[in-house]
Amino acid sequence: MQIDPNPINAQPPTGWRLWWLAVRPRTLTISVAPVIAGTALAWSDLGRVDPGPALGALAGAILIQAGANLHNDAVDALRGGDLPIRQGPARVTARGWIPAGRVIAAAKLCLGLAALVGLYLIACGGLPILALGVASLIGGWCYSGGPRPISYTPYGELFVVAFFGIGAVGGSYFLQTGTASLLSIEVGLAIGLFAAAVLMVNNYRDIEADRLAWRNTLAIRAGTRASQVLYGLFLLMPFVLLAGPTGPTGGWVTLAALPLAIGLISRFVSEPRGPAFNAILGKTAKLQVIVALLFAAGTGLGL
Repeated sequence: MQIDPNPINAQPPTGWRLWWLAVRPRTLTISVAPVIAGTALAWSDLGRVDPGPALGALAGAILIQAGANLHNDAVDALRGGDLPIRQGPARVTARGWIPAGRVIAAAKLCLGLAALVGLYLIACGGLPILALGVASLIGGWCYSGGPRPISYTPYGELFVVAFFGIGAVGGSYFLQTGTASLLSIEVGLAIGLFAAAVLMVNNYRDIEADRLAWRNTLAIRAGTRASQVLYGLFLLMPFVLLAGPTGPTGGWVTLAALPLAIGLISRFVSEPRGPAFNAILGKTAKLQVIVALLFAAGTGLGL
């Protein structure tokens, strides 16, 4: 068995650094990348961008993810899901560094602030943005809450594709253009698959601990070899969608990141499960942002 990279007697950070750890900064970029991509796609169609809705969408997405992460931290600890054999970064509630009640209160604060930002976005985009915002807030809470949390099922990857891919890209695009498009769905699917890859790394790393916590994640259901195949598909399919014949103008520029994806797939397959996967997780999240920025450059410049 691998040694826990975050021993129980480890000294916690203090002040804001402790809360920064709690919101899981390595993966907060999952909420940034789709806003970049959706806004860039709107720029390519309109030749302009309204910065207010773009910044509002960015703030709202980050707050929802931060709230979901905090809620997950507290509820997983209360459910007994964050066991000492878990290989990932320390969770503040399970370590006893912050009481569960305070973490849940912080989650509610983040989601409440997201709702306030949402009021501005609803004024910009109307009822479709209201529907998307309500669904996102409910989804962020239900990811770890309720009698059957999404994070305990095989549907977590589908959830992040829907909300941190198709929904976030489509919503960002709609705020700028007032319309939806098949191309925004295609770009959203591509960006969302990277988010699914991040979750797959997390769940694949913790298969043993998750089994003991009665989780039934996609990694557990699929098994080792199929999980490796799925991770590869999650990283490669976006390049087909973005750079293929049905992709957006300038999408081919994202191929510059393909070697990074291939390198991560190689590491995922060859590395033994354990603390090394924390680095793979962080780099997978960074790959998503790199692809989003390359897409923004390619489509924005009409390449």
